Amino acid sequence: MELLFLVLFSLHILKTEAVVGGHWCYQSQKYEQPHCEDPRQWHLAVTTCKGNKQSPINIVTRNVVYDKSLKPLDFEGYDVKGSSKWNIENNGHTVKVTLSTSPKIGGGGLGRKYKAIEFHLHWGVQGVQQYLPGSEHSIDGEKQAMELHVVHIREDVSGITEAKKNADGVAVLAFFIKIEEENKNYATLINELENIKYKGQRAQMEPLPLSSLLPPEEDLGRYYRYKGSLTTPDCHEGVIWTVFEKPIELSISQISQFSTVHFDGKNSTYMVENFRPVQFLNERKVYWSSASTLLPTAKVLMLLLMLTYILSSLFQ
Repeated sequence: MELLFLVLFSLHILKTEAVVGGHWCYQSQKYEQPHCEDPRQWHLAVTTCKGNKQSPINIVTRNVVYDKSLKPLDFEGYDVKGSSKWNIENNGHTVKVTLSTSPKIGGGGLGRKYKAIEFHLHWGVQGVQQYLPGSEHSIDGEKQAMELHVVHIREDVSGITEAKKNADGVAVLAFFIKIEEENKNYATLINELENIKYKGQRAQMEPLPLSSLLPPEEDLGRYYRYKGSLTTPDCHEGVIWTVFEKPIELSISQISQFSTVHFDGKNSTYMVENFRPVQFLNERKVYWSSASTLLPTAKVLMLLLMLTYILSSLFQ
């Protein structure tokens, strides 16, 4: 009887571990790994992935709310090239770069400063005649080729685990990447992809000023802000998202290089379409930065009337 109990208990433990620690994947991995849990099933592995403040989202511009507190962000140390190398790795889901310095952001309605700890990317796949977009967020239903996420945590915490204990512990800057001309600032990063082709591989790369990978700072006053989650399990809610309007530009050749790495070991599926589909907004609001605000129609009309009056007075 005791032996039977131990067997049943062991089976229960194994079943529980399978549910809690189930292997999550992207839809593009299902052919090779039919039993992995794709984005529609992530909540089976981690229940928080079924929360009501999930990311990414589709931003509907006609529904955004103007917030005058959303001034341009303050970027500290973003233009500094550190002396220590960056660690770049293939973690089986994306290309992730861990920073050796801690550039900071503040202002922009954040309420406190946040330090950057890493960045990673999401991308699509080369189609027959065009590149199929792979950004996670979309604006009015339109996606771009890729998306860059720069992950920050509160400056007063030691790491991401501690940051998650706070409702405002994590802040992510999201940048769309569109197909344009070659961007020489990305050459160092893209050249390292050859060294991290397979899951678990790591390399070191020369550090760069983080700002060199982003659009010019003067173009970063236009953005959207909302409260959401991480876009991979554990789908932790408590993330302040800033999604910038101005995209980064890379060539189609540069973008395609990211699809040469693999989800797993040799002969495994190429890492493509590693994005989570958009989630329901539910009761949340998306806010629009003050730098994006145009003059209201009434003010424009008033200015036109005043200009007309002044001009007519001059020619009387």
